Amino acid sequence: MKKSFVTLATVTVVGFGSVFFTMPAAAETLDELKSKQTQIKEERQDIKANLSDAEAEIADLLIDLEKLNDEIDKVNKALAENKETMEKNEKSITKTENKIEKLEKEIKELEEMIEKRFEILKERAVSYQKNGGNVSYIEVLFGSQSFMDFISRVSAINKITESDANLMEEIEKDKIKVEEKQDEVLVKLDELKELRVELEGMQQLIKDQQKQNEEKKAELKQKEETLVAKVSDLEMKDSELASLEREVRQNIDVLTQPAADVKVASSSTDASNKGDKLTTVAKTESKSKSSDSSSRPAATGGVQTAINAGFDHLGTPYVWGGKSPGGFDCSGFVSWAFAQGGISIPSSTSALASTGTKVSASDMQPGDIVFFNTYKTNGHVGIYLGGGKFIGAQNSTGLAVADMSSGYWADKFAGHVRSVR
Repeated sequence: MKKSFVTLATVTVVGFGSVFFTMPAAAETLDELKSKQTQIKEERQDIKANLSDAEAEIADLLIDLEKLNDEIDKVNKALAENKETMEKNEKSITKTENKIEKLEKEIKELEEMIEKRFEILKERAVSYQKNGGNVSYIEVLFGSQSFMDFISRVSAINKITESDANLMEEIEKDKIKVEEKQDEVLVKLDELKELRVELEGMQQLIKDQQKQNEEKKAELKQKEETLVAKVSDLEMKDSELASLEREVRQNIDVLTQPAADVKVASSSTDASNKGDKLTTVAKTESKSKSSDSSSRPAATGGVQTAINAGFDHLGTPYVWGGKSPGGFDCSGFVSWAFAQGGISIPSSTSALASTGTKVSASDMQPGDIVFFNTYKTNGHVGIYLGGGKFIGAQNSTGLAVADMSSGYWADKFAGHVRSVR
């Protein structure tokens, strides 16, 4: 982006504003005005370039934000899915721990059963001795160091009954089966606990990513707000420059527009050719004079021509900056109308507001310039016809005669009147 231009444009706008609004247009030459016009155009080009860059950057930011929002949605979804998996895993851990607890209880019961059966075998061995059995067998039996050693010895000497051997075999099988199942469950439990650690780590990573995305989003939003503010500032500066450019252009037009060579005699000839329209205006003037107690002279010559100039062009569309029958704005029409009578006046409302002589509203006569407070003080201008009527270029109706004695225009009229007689 042309960041240096933004600063330059801002400084220049302030500089131009102070020069243009404090220096009277009459004190400036045509060359000076054209030079300022060129400078303003260059500044506006720089501002528009910066506006274009800023708007393009905003568009890129919006794309980045959209992508980031999609990423945030994915992360939030992953966070929810991971949480659900963790909850399922915890249930599995609880269920497995319950299985282990149950198997441990079964093993304990089997061990108690084995111990009881071991006691039974002992009793049988004692009974065998009492009944005249071989002493060496008793020695082998009681000399065993463990239950398994005992089984081995009993099997070796083959002195136990077949039923005792089957019993011991079943007990051993049950115990092995339970222990194998317990080992299997323990392995499963270890796997679930490892998964718990992994899921907890993953959850933390997802939360960290979520936090980073939110921070990045806040950063992008802040940058967007800054750019939007910059665009607003640039647009305001461009608007100020556009206003200055209009003023300069209008002042140039005043200096370069030739005054119309219209004589009083030709004005009379024009009046005779107007027919019914001029008769109407004359009646309006007469009515105004009868209602006004002013001693000011009635409009004649160039002013009279200015009054009549617009009637052949009623309905001409409103065109901003328009100064000809192809299209008028309010100040452009007033300037054009007086030019038809050989009177050169400015073509902007701000300049017209100080043109000629100020007169009171109670003393105004046909041909005076009347002002209305619309979007700004003296924002609209027209030519007074008398009888509470004025002719002007309105953006809603185009060039038309309007009533200023009541309704909208009466509310907007604050009594500012200028005479260029």
